[in-house]
Amino acid sequence: MRTYEKAMRPEDITRLFVERSNAGDADGVAELYEEGAVMAYPPGHQTVGRAAIRDLWASVLERRPTFQPEEPLPTLVSGDIALTSTPPRDGAGARAQVVRRQPDGSWLRLLDYPEFVPPTDRAASTTGKSAD
Repeated sequence: MRTYEKAMRPEDITRLFVERSNAGDADGVAELYEEGAVMAYPPGHQTVGRAAIRDLWASVLERRPTFQPEEPLPTLVSGDIALTSTPPRDGAGARAQVVRRQPDGSWLRLLDYPEFVPPTDRAASTTGKSAD
């Protein structure tokens, strides 16, 4: 099994994700997640567990997308738990992750919400009118 660089700061995970994704390395991306991690992707669904997350990323990376680094927002840390987030370059929504410090001092994703956008107003979308 390949040995991967570990995220020694919560913010390192985003950089490692971009590097591994752009290399087409689904195994390397999956190693950024805890065994029981939950990812809110694809939109409207949850992908649970490192193996399922690896399979999801293998499927996504087959299309050879290119990811650009995004400047992280300030990280919130409370003990061994941290909240990391980045505003997407396209300005649509946000990305947020809950990460946990591991016994060796490295950090892994526990919860990942890679694409959330402001909720749409159902009334406005079905009637063309504001719900005010």
